[in-house]
Amino acid sequence: MKPALLICSDLDRTLLPNGSQPESPGVREVFARLVSREEVDLAYVSGRDLQLVLAAMETYGLPEPRFVIGDVGTSLHESTPSGWAASIHWQETILEDWRGRRPERLREELGSIEGLTLQENARQGAAKISFYVTEQADRSQLEVAIRERLGPMDLRYRLVWSTDEVEHRGLLDILPASASKLHAIGFLIDNWPYAGQRVVFAGDSGNDIEVLTSGLPSVLVANADEELRALVVSMAARRGHADALYLAQGGFLGTNGNYCAGILEGVAHFFPETIPWMQG
Repeated sequence: MKPALLICSDLDRTLLPNGSQPESPGVREVFARLVSREEVDLAYVSGRDLQLVLAAMETYGLPEPRFVIGDVGTSLHESTPSGWAASIHWQETILEDWRGRRPERLREELGSIEGLTLQENARQGAAKISFYVTEQADRSQLEVAIRERLGPMDLRYRLVWSTDEVEHRGLLDILPASASKLHAIGFLIDNWPYAGQRVVFAGDSGNDIEVLTSGLPSVLVANADEELRALVVSMAARRGHADALYLAQGGFLGTNGNYCAGILEGVAHFFPETIPWMQG
């Protein structure tokens, strides 16, 4: 028997139709039917924390996943009979990069940098510092300013840039160096019975680039920004992973390739045995 298929999906503007493009009717129902099968496990991989993921599930009628990778890969929860269980091992592992520095201290250190505004408390995390980025800000100058503040602390960190297309503003997450959506998915593959080739990821934005270009079977939904699409195609090709990247085009099952339709199209591309499961 083949190992379970693990479908990992970003939420906002990937599974959730909360961008400016239209959603094909009925696609979320097809998605729910697909992930309800015993052969399929589901992970939501999001910048949201667990509570915001649960709120989105209720608002959009999404199926409950087995896993929630939240806070841009800095938190991991598994659904259990007694509720959502956090992976303490995952968080302890990534927080080693910050050498015992509390995130509150780092926010204080960085909060005065011109061009950065701390996001709301609900958007912060134990291993995530999140900012809004002004439209006029120069990314390279911000990187220098951040390095000047954090360099003396000898921290290992990573910067994840993305864009809120709805609010038309830049976003920046500062994470432990070993924390990312890709590393968290790898943690699932290493610690649960999944084979790497039986995993597929779907995304749409800047904080999905690392996974989309990693060689893990991945789909970029059709509503993704054209500049991002070109960048992802170029990076995947340079890394020798072009065959592992699928660009949703629309047309599959009569859908437009946006949001959930793109996820279904990509899953069908990499795992054609799932097509009858989608057709009911």
